[in-house]
Amino acid sequence: MPDMDLADLDAFAAVALARSFRGAAMKRGTSASALSEALRRLEARLGVRLLNRTTRSVTPTEAGQRLLERLAPALGEVAAALDAVNDFRDTPMGTLRLNVPTIVARAVLPRMLGEFMRRHPGITLEIVGHDSFIDVFAAGFDAGIRYDESLERDMIRVPLGPRTQRFVTAASPAYLAQHGRPAHPDDLLRHACIRHRFDSGNTPRWEYEREGESVTITPAGPLVATAMEMQVQAAIEGLGIIRSFEEFLAPALASGVLERILPEWEEAFSGPYLYYSSRRHMPAPLRAFVDFLKGPQGRW
Repeated sequence: MPDMDLADLDAFAAVALARSFRGAAMKRGTSASALSEALRRLEARLGVRLLNRTTRSVTPTEAGQRLLERLAPALGEVAAALDAVNDFRDTPMGTLRLNVPTIVARAVLPRMLGEFMRRHPGITLEIVGHDSFIDVFAAGFDAGIRYDESLERDMIRVPLGPRTQRFVTAASPAYLAQHGRPAHPDDLLRHACIRHRFDSGNTPRWEYEREGESVTITPAGPLVATAMEMQVQAAIEGLGIIRSFEEFLAPALASGVLERILPEWEEAFSGPYLYYSSRRHMPAPLRAFVDFLKGPQGRW
């Protein structure tokens, strides 16, 4: 058997799974050139090409795919064996990678991460705020955070943060003085509305419910944006009506630069959950985070 460097094998698996040198490098905290050099060494030792590379894509060759299928589980076992050493430390060490919605990254996690990191100084957190639905495990994350309706049934879920949240509709006093205050969700069709677009390209409709009556509208208006700060500022400047998570709008509502409208149509929904696969080894940093969330500091 050729003298193989485990780090080179691990680099190959990372690139093959990410289908990108740059993407794999970002997840591993290294450079794309370092991964490219590792792959060059590995292919030279094996005497076979493992990846097809073009300017647009990186895909495994037939030999590379066969190697990956056998190698990935083995590397997982190696990682699990090394992680077992964490059980002998006073506090676990390692990196915890989480994929979370933007609202959670901005309004939920900051309230709890300080205490968690003080308790576990050996853990490095890597948090990516992302609103698109992806396979977080294939992308190299240890766990994800999502809302109940978007969770797969075979996932283990742990509640975190607020157990109920709501969407709020609001506008500036100047806008309401000029255009009037909507009394029913259908009235919004005659108003300028500021809409959110997710990274996936989806621009959601606005849904309302009160005493068994449900109303869904597709609003129109002068601004569609992925940046929530831009939307809030546009609403403050009187460009239209905004609808978003209450946490995003709370400062503007508290200061009076935005006013709540249609409050009787605000329907509460379940707060977010941490989720992870029951079929995967739970690394020590993730186990520590789950234990933390099960305590009183993990939800409110």
